[in-house]
Amino acid sequence: MDATVEQLGVVVIDALRAADYMESTIGQYEKTVRYLREFAADCGEVVYTPALGARFAAMTTSPRTGRFSVQRRFSYGRLVSLFDGYLDTGVVDLSVRGRGGGGPQPGCDDFVALDAAWEADMKERGLAPATRSAYGRVARGYLTFLESRGNHGLREAEPASVLAFLESLSTRWAASSLYWAVSNFRPFLKFTGRADLVEAVGLARVRRSRRILPVLDDQDQAMVVHACTSGVVCARDAAITLLALTTGLRACDLVGLRLGDIDWRAGTIGIVQQKTGNPLMLPLPPLVSAKLAEYVLDQRPDSDDDHVFLRAKAPHTGLADHASIYQVTATTFRAAGVSGVKVGTSVLRHSAASRLLRAATPLPTISAVLGHADPNSTNVYLSVDRERLLECVLPVPAGARP
Repeated sequence: MDATVEQLGVVVIDALRAADYMESTIGQYEKTVRYLREFAADCGEVVYTPALGARFAAMTTSPRTGRFSVQRRFSYGRLVSLFDGYLDTGVVDLSVRGRGGGGPQPGCDDFVALDAAWEADMKERGLAPATRSAYGRVARGYLTFLESRGNHGLREAEPASVLAFLESLSTRWAASSLYWAVSNFRPFLKFTGRADLVEAVGLARVRRSRRILPVLDDQDQAMVVHACTSGVVCARDAAITLLALTTGLRACDLVGLRLGDIDWRAGTIGIVQQKTGNPLMLPLPPLVSAKLAEYVLDQRPDSDDDHVFLRAKAPHTGLADHASIYQVTATTFRAAGVSGVKVGTSVLRHSAASRLLRAATPLPTISAVLGHADPNSTNVYLSVDRERLLECVLPVPAGARP
């Protein structure tokens, strides 16, 4: 069907109101519709087309800072997705779209086919969804980078393009994060069969940062627990934070937790870990169980979705991804008055490991509790045991003292 940006905008906004979205959220959509309408006018186009939407969604650089804007990418991409979906199906699909598998998409036929083949290969090999998402995102980023340089097939790509792509990431990624970009990038290059591109990655000489893991000290931990138990934060956010703090569950497993995974009588949680595919049974401490029950019985929205933790705003479906858990922990930390600590489930997971180490818990036991597929993965948490690290410090020889 032929429709203008104005007409499609009215349809989308009406659908948002019918789904009981907050007016502040609707206002953001209306602002993005206005930007798209102005963009279409500047392009001299009256009828909306997916091609117009793709050009609009590709404008992810903030004119104010000149840098990549996460908010722009999400807002512009989300609106274009709703417009395109309505043109295809006649329905405004407001289902939550995961952020991890998004990002720029290649446009030329060769790159689209290569991306599809890579996705199919990862799925056939049984890689976890989170792994496929990470690998696919960086692969598509490279393909769209090649397109921006005028390449229309991988045969045209030179080894120097790999280094140039990684250099482009360094303008918006922290140096410590580039190691993970390279780790996620190399499997795709091996899949292409281009040995020269694989060798080019090594020339980047990106090294993994070996840092001491951050943890909550006893005072900050007490403040977080108090905020969760005193009603300062809602029961959902309190239950998520306490679960992460006491069990060390990963964000992806908190998102994927379902009502059937909880054995209320036995006081346990049984899941299959998304990252490793291994089964894991964890005790449910009474404090956590009480807050979890308060949420499920009193505050959880009515929904057919059986995920334990649901969106507080419509649509009341399961949380999208780890970014949702990050927002929950950030809210809890602010309410608790904890500052100067990087929020998120990682610091809560590290803190859980730290408590187990201080209790002289054997590393194999900690590995089982944290759900590590490789027991050696637990060794990284030795850096959080400050007291025992101090015991390893050698005295300075007398002759070396000033």
